[in-house]
Amino acid sequence: MEKKFILNGKKVHYKITGKGETLVLLHGYLESLEMWTKHQAFLSSKYKVISIDLPGHGKTDHYYDVHTMSFMSDIVYEVLKSENITNCMMIGHSMGGYTTLAFADKYPQMLKGFGLFHSHASADNKEAKRNRERTIEIIKQDKGHFINEFIPSLFAPANVEKFASQIKIQIKMANAMPKESVIAAMAGMKERASTVDILMDTQVPVLFIAGKHDSRIPLEKTLAQAALPTISQILILGDAGHMSWAEEEQKTIVAIDGFMQLCKV
Repeated sequence: MEKKFILNGKKVHYKITGKGETLVLLHGYLESLEMWTKHQAFLSSKYKVISIDLPGHGKTDHYYDVHTMSFMSDIVYEVLKSENITNCMMIGHSMGGYTTLAFADKYPQMLKGFGLFHSHASADNKEAKRNRERTIEIIKQDKGHFINEFIPSLFAPANVEKFASQIKIQIKMANAMPKESVIAAMAGMKERASTVDILMDTQVPVLFIAGKHDSRIPLEKTLAQAALPTISQILILGDAGHMSWAEEEQKTIVAIDGFMQLCKV
């Protein structure tokens, strides 16, 4: 069931299906809750699954010049509060993982487990911040060119042709986003603080999903951070890039399902 509510005069869009333990799915940069369609269809046979369009993405309105990860986590909290949900498991892809970590920092009592799906807990270093600043300038000049170049680069090189139709869908969806929303999310990611301490201190299980051909997150970084929590699971996909939700759809569904079982122990 697709739902929405109004927060500060703006529309927040989300989808809720199934019954049971609650699983929250958060998309990445330039994506929407639509990326989770098949994951949600399968997992909602066992769990209550909530997927949310983060600010400026999908059908959720644009709010500010900068959409920080903390602000995005507050939006997630407001959705859960509107549904009277007091605890959940949460999985975030890429930027959604940064949002998940911000949520874990602010609302730890609500999480029974969380997952970083091609994501990590480190802050941007100086070089990464400069790269984001340059990217923002490129987006200001030609958003479409940036999107057309950026999205194919997220897939493993061997998968670009194989997933050409999915890439076209992602490009079309991203191009529909307002320029200010594309920039606001990039600026928010640039400003995020390190949440490595969250991984070190949490007592709930943490899932890591990584791709050997991920052009954004080196496998070595994921392996190092996966060793930090008290309880962690890791899925390493040898044929995937940054978009294994599409590149290895069934394997990632099974991994999330198994992680849910671990969180219930």
